[in-house]
Amino acid sequence: MAVHTTQAGIATDVFDWGSIKWGVSPALFANAPLSVGEVVINPTKGHERHNHPESDEVLFIIEGQGVQTVDDDEFEVGPGDSVFIPMGTMHSTFNTGWKQMRLLAIYCPGGAETVLRTLPDYARLAPGAVPVWERG
Repeated sequence: MAVHTTQAGIATDVFDWGSIKWGVSPALFANAPLSVGEVVINPTKGHERHNHPESDEVLFIIEGQGVQTVDDDEFEVGPGDSVFIPMGTMHSTFNTGWKQMRLLAIYCPGGAETVLRTLPDYARLAPGAVPVWERG
C-alpha cells in the first residue's frame, strides 16, 4: 500500500490564476478519506467564486496575502491563517500581494478536485515539469 508522494513525482494542475499539486487524494491513495493540495496563486490573480457541493474545505495560508470570501463574508488572510468553508458554501481566494500566495487546500471527503479538471483554463503538467509564467 502506497503511503508517500513527492513533489517531483506528482503532476501539476495549472490554471490562468496559478497551480495546484495534489499530494493526497483518493486517486493517489485508494482509501484516502480526504484530498490535500498545495495551491499557488499568482500576484493579482484569484479563482472565481464556486462551491463544493459534497465536500467541506479547509484552507491554511502558508505565505502571501490575500482576500478570502466565504458566503457573504470577505476578509484578509495571511500566513498562519486558517479558513473553514462548509460544504456547498460559495467562496473565492484572491492574491493581493506582490509575490505568489501559497496555501494548503484540504477537501473532506476527498475527490472534489476532479471537477477542476473540467474548467476551460485547466492544463496538466507531467510530474517534474515546471509551470512557466509570462509577465503581464
